[in-house]
This record gives sequence, structure tokens and C-alpha cells, in this order.
Amino acid sequence: MAGISSGITTNYIYACTRMRVRRSRLIPREDYLRMLNMGLPEITRFIGDTYYRSEIDELATSFSGINLVEVALSWNLAKEYQNILKLVPGELEYFTASYLRRWDIQNVVTILRGKMQSERSDRIKEVLVPAGRLDKVALDRLLTEESPERVVEALKGEPIYPVLEAELPGALETGSFAHLENELYKGYYAQLIADARAGIKGGKMFLKYIELEIDIRNIQNLFRLRAGHVHEDVRELMIPGGSFSVEELQRLSGITERDEFIDTLKKQMKALPLLNALEAIRGKEHLHEIEVALTRVQLDQMERMSKRYPFSVLPVLVYLEEKKYEVANLRALARGKEANLPGERLHGYLVM
Repeated sequence: MAGISSGITTNYIYACTRMRVRRSRLIPREDYLRMLNMGLPEITRFIGDTYYRSEIDELATSFSGINLVEVALSWNLAKEYQNILKLVPGELEYFTASYLRRWDIQNVVTILRGKMQSERSDRIKEVLVPAGRLDKVALDRLLTEESPERVVEALKGEPIYPVLEAELPGALETGSFAHLENELYKGYYAQLIADARAGIKGGKMFLKYIELEIDIRNIQNLFRLRAGHVHEDVRELMIPGGSFSVEELQRLSGITERDEFIDTLKKQMKALPLLNALEAIRGKEHLHEIEVALTRVQLDQMERMSKRYPFSVLPVLVYLEEKKYEVANLRALARGKEANLPGERLHGYLVM
């Protein structure tokens, strides 16, 4: 038994060390600042000189410009996540695979929106990231379906099917998948919490992070609702399982004065980084600035937690999230440059 325990410990140390090495290779802040002053061709060349080179080279004969960047980033992200799943052992693989199921939601909703808008399947495929339970083969099958109804029918037997079946008619009637998507994420987080509490080694650390992520997501949703001047019953839009009850979030949503809203939110927060972020947000006017500030706090807090538990699932999750935001940053830069947006405006959209 001692030999088995030692082997597991060694595998954990190796996997978590590999995550730190991977993090050290992520694009640093100074390179993003340089790219803000580049055009799209220069950014594409820059990306092609990094570890995205193989995807850029492979796809360059079929795509160009923004499409080349988009597809290369999606391919690289999916490949990297799949490599991580192969690298992490035992319980780390279980929690990592559980966490990556969020990509099933993103991919399926992307396909549904594309089908409703009669978008070409090859265009939809360019932005899919087959990193969850639904692999590339499964997503390709969904892309061959002719309508949103057929896509959902093809997912019968998948964990997300009951929500899709119940919510699709309303989504098609209103022309919006927002409520359907929110219900999928509520189910996703409920399953993550169940997985964390299933008695598997490392579950307590996993749960700590999931609760933090739910808090950040709910706070971001509150700010989005405020920006949209939505003050009615918002309980259905909130995700249970974080530090705030759904009833507390409902009461917060009813506070119309901005400073009072932030002060009340701060009084209920226990994590110092979130308190600091809320104070910094007080002077920000644009929603994207608020969301970026909260995301930055989430990543910083994740890193602190991973240092406290260096041989747990947390270093893996930190890398998964930082890699995701690296791809999001590069996409924002490429899209912004194609739209001729100035660098100072793009700066506010980057998570650095």
C-alpha cells in the first residue's frame, strides 16, 4: 500500500510541476502591450513564432487573416486541454475532466445559435473547442444536423439533454438562448459541487475553487443586470452554491444606487482580494472593465489557493483558466485590429 501511495504522490508532484512549467510559457504582459501597437498581419506572425506555430503552419493553406488566427487558437486550445487530461493522474484527471465539461455547454450553444441563424457548418466549426465530454467526432456529427431541434435530439442520452429538451422551445420562440445557457450552467455547477463532495481525495480544494468561481460569476451577472437596468426577480439567473444565497443576491439586485450596491456587496464579502476589486470597480463605468477586473481577481485568488495546495487539482485549474484567457486575449486583439480599433481601447478588454 505504501508503494501505491508513494507512486500516486510522485505522479501528483510531476503533473503539478508540469503545470507550472506550462504557465511559465504563457504570453507575458509586455508582449500583449507590444501587440496593441501591431496590425493584424504582425500579430499573426507573432503568434506563428510561439507555440501556436504548428497550427498556424498547418492551417495557413486553408485560412488567412482573422479566420486563420481564430481556427489556430481553437485548435491549439483543444489540443492543449486534451494533452492535460492525458498528463494528470487519478483524482486530478477526474476533477479536470469534470471541470472541462463547461466546453460542452459552450460548443452546443454555439452550434444551436449557428443553426438558428443558418450559419454555415464550417464557420461554426472554426470556433468550437472539443475539450469536454463531446469530442471532435461528436461535434462534427452535431454540425451535420439541419436544425436546432435535430441537434438537441442527437444529444439524447447526454447529461445536458434534459435541460436542452426543456428549454429549446422557449429559446426558439424568443430568439434568445440566454435562459437555456444559464440553466445549463446551473446544472453544470451543481454537478461540480456534487463531484467535489463525493468523497474523492482532493474534493475539498476543488470545492473551494468552485465556490469562488460561482461567486465571481454571480457578481458579474449582477453588474450585467444593472447595466441592462434589470431590477425585477433575478433569482432564476443566479447560480446556487457560492457564498451568497440566491435570496441575498436578489436583495442586492434591488439596490439601484451604485455606491450603496458596492458597499452592501463589500459588507457581505469575506475574501480580501474581492473586497479590493469591488473598491477598484467603483470608478469604472464600462461593463467590460468591471468583468475584466473581477476575472483578474479570480485568477489571482486561484493562484494564491494553488500555492497553498501545490499538489492538488488547483495548479491544473489555474493553468486551464490562464490558457483560456490567453486565447481570449489573442482573439480580442485580432478581432479588434481587424475592426481598426485603437490600442488604448483594446487594452481594456485584455486579462493581463
